Amino acid sequence: MKSHAPAASAQIVNATASSLPDQPQALRRARAFAEPLIASETLDTGENTLVHADAVAAILKGIGGSEAMQAATYLVYACQHLTKPLEVITKAFGVHYAELALETTKLVNVQQQARSAKANAQLDNDPKAQLETVRKMLLAFSRDLRVVMLRLASRLQTLRYCALTRQTASAALAHESLHVFAPLANRLGIWQIKWEMEDLAFRFLEPDTYKKTAQLLDEKRVEREQFMEGLRADLEHDLNKSGVAALVQGRPKHIYSIVKKMRGKSLGFDQVFDIRALRVIAADTNGCYAALSFVHSRFAPMEGEFDDYIAKPKSNGYQSLHTVVRDAEGRAVEIQIRTQAMHDHAEHGVAAHWAYKEAGTKGYAGVSASSEYDAKIAVLRQLLAWERDLSGGSNPDQPGLFEDRIYVLTPDAAVVELPQGATAVDFAYSVHTNVGHRCRGARIDGAMVPLNSPLQNGQTVEVITVKEGGPSRDWLNPELGFLSSHRAKSKVRAWFNALEMAQTIAKGREAVEKLLQREGKTAVKLDDLASQLGFKAADDLFEVVGKDELSLRTIENMLKPPEPAPTQDDYVLAKKPRLAPKANNGGVLVVGMGSLLTQLAKCCKPAPPDDILGFVTKGKGVSVHRSDCSNFHNMAHGSPDRVIEVEWNAPKNAEGAAYPVDVAIEASDRQGLLRDISEVFAKEKMNVIGVQTQSVKDKSGSRGGGTAWMTFTVEVAQSGRLKQVLGLVAGVAGVRSARRK
Repeated sequence: MKSHAPAASAQIVNATASSLPDQPQALRRARAFAEPLIASETLDTGENTLVHADAVAAILKGIGGSEAMQAATYLVYACQHLTKPLEVITKAFGVHYAELALETTKLVNVQQQARSAKANAQLDNDPKAQLETVRKMLLAFSRDLRVVMLRLASRLQTLRYCALTRQTASAALAHESLHVFAPLANRLGIWQIKWEMEDLAFRFLEPDTYKKTAQLLDEKRVEREQFMEGLRADLEHDLNKSGVAALVQGRPKHIYSIVKKMRGKSLGFDQVFDIRALRVIAADTNGCYAALSFVHSRFAPMEGEFDDYIAKPKSNGYQSLHTVVRDAEGRAVEIQIRTQAMHDHAEHGVAAHWAYKEAGTKGYAGVSASSEYDAKIAVLRQLLAWERDLSGGSNPDQPGLFEDRIYVLTPDAAVVELPQGATAVDFAYSVHTNVGHRCRGARIDGAMVPLNSPLQNGQTVEVITVKEGGPSRDWLNPELGFLSSHRAKSKVRAWFNALEMAQTIAKGREAVEKLLQREGKTAVKLDDLASQLGFKAADDLFEVVGKDELSLRTIENMLKPPEPAPTQDDYVLAKKPRLAPKANNGGVLVVGMGSLLTQLAKCCKPAPPDDILGFVTKGKGVSVHRSDCSNFHNMAHGSPDRVIEVEWNAPKNAEGAAYPVDVAIEASDRQGLLRDISEVFAKEKMNVIGVQTQSVKDKSGSRGGGTAWMTFTVEVAQSGRLKQVLGLVAGVAGVRSARRK
């Protein structure tokens, strides 16, 4: 028999903390939006996606879902076919619809992966695999209850489609439906979905048993239905005649429930009372007990088969009177007696928490339904109890599988998952990093507690903050027990690291600014200076200076103006040796002549033991070049008579002689490149007396990924030693080539 929810039950999924806003013709618009995307698509079962979405929307409507909730169904299936679903759906329908679609899609993907990866474990009734799925459901609920409602409706439609098309649902899907989705519907009290899902899933898991039981129900079905219809009509007439206003209905027969009772109590088919059952809907609670009294006076009640779930409701808020009686011929009949409100709650479960706020402060099962907050707590506690049951938490001899997690609520009834042993400080950081930094106190269930008090499942936590401030170093002391979660600990460490970094940057800035004042370069922009040195920003430069990782001498060399380019006859004397040889001022002897004025050519900068030749200049003595110098060859071609032979003078007291040499480096531009190359020269004790850099950005305009060309002028005593150092420079990250110019 199909039950119809009252109008009030339409609030089933519209009163959550982040309700979907009402929009004009939202359902029509959502379907029109999704149709081009999903009309030609099919699901894994072969069902057309648009047809599936239509059916899911119809199921949601049947359990009281609003048009906004039904509209969200289409957006969920459209989401998978959009490149940027969050942006597109937000623009068309708003952020609430977009977030719901994305959260539901995420849960669908997680469950598909779980079925694929753990199919064998699930089929073996592995409680760990089952509990993991339950926890994912719980986390989905913690963000939005409607996600779970959408998944329940979608799974029910998938099972219906498989049954209608006579195809076999996969064992993993059927098992998940029977052991995860159906119990979830039961915990939420949505029995209308629970019963049907159980029967359909059982049909695919045990087809032979299902068919056999169905055949037993069909046998003598006409005779049984005639008997039950006569009994129903007589009981309804007699109740009303005796002054008890009531409506008597037949009850649907659920095959899975019948099989469970037969197996659990070792009963034969004829001994299962569900086969013959009636439901009495009374006007109020007093009417329920009056109807019970009348039923027991007319029929013989069976001993041990009476349950009062009105006085002592089930944990999920279910209320009803259950009794089993025998008629004059000894046939057992089960009768349930409840009010209309209790019946709607039994069929739709979650609806009762929102739709029946007029139930007052007591509400259902002693749980107040006077606010959305209380309602969400009530549902959350059902899911937490479910997890505890699965994990063995109710049995002290059977430790839970996932006792490392707890679930608490914000003052707005949002659910937060935390590690076991978490404190209010952990909770604060899970809400927002700044809330954690500014946390100074906490209330748990309205009472002030120390910040290091461990939280428990289901508690409501309120954080007290200051406008400005940071964490305490005591929070990182494990012996004081302020923090348990890795996330919170990392946030606190990051705060103190940032504080130390700020002090280091301030130190580096002060050193650089003093250098600029000393060199008379206060007009230099700090960001430009950092860029020339290979840093993305001035703070990056200040950081390495503050850590003493970059010498101020390098910055000082950068500030020196570049020397003018040489001309053919414009040569200057190279830097004099530290201990110049007495035989000759330039350290070079002219073969066959006495001491002459010599100078090292700047174009090729020769150094021992390079092969060298001399060129007599006009009024400036002999210019000494490397024998492979292109400038020298050009001059010698024009004036071959001015070429003379020269050689290095190496007296004993010239060991300290140093010669300037240019080194050309090409590299991929990156932060810290100049610093790394300078460190190589410093470690090899080569004095850098000049640096010139030029960088070209890539097409994107970002500094990283461009090319840098650098010219280092270093002092060497022997050019052979330079080759070894260039080999080390070539090994620096990003360096493409390092050669002598």
